Amino acid sequence: MILKADVRDRSGRLILPAEAELAEKQIKIFRTWGVTEADILHGPDGTDIEATRENSEIDPVVLAAAEQAVDEIFRLNDVQHPVIKELMRVCLARRLTIVAQ
Repeated sequence: MILKADVRDRSGRLILPAEAELAEKQIKIFRTWGVTEADILHGPDGTDIEATRENSEIDPVVLAAAEQAVDEIFRLNDVQHPVIKELMRVCLARRLTIVAQ
């Protein structure tokens, strides 16, 4: 994967610059420094991530059902907390992937 933007830690220190290639080692470093997300320009297979998101057509009914299921799972959590938001995002993406298969 290729980074779209610089990745910085919570204090603003540069960890990895834009257009750097990501491997498992860098992802482990991100976790160590508390980085929860990064903008990706190209995925592992060379696809443009933004174009894939824009072109993906998800049935609104399926999306609403998946969002409702995820909301139910996390109903007792602080959904404004950054970690919970990320978990919800990943959970929704997995549900939509499973439905698409």
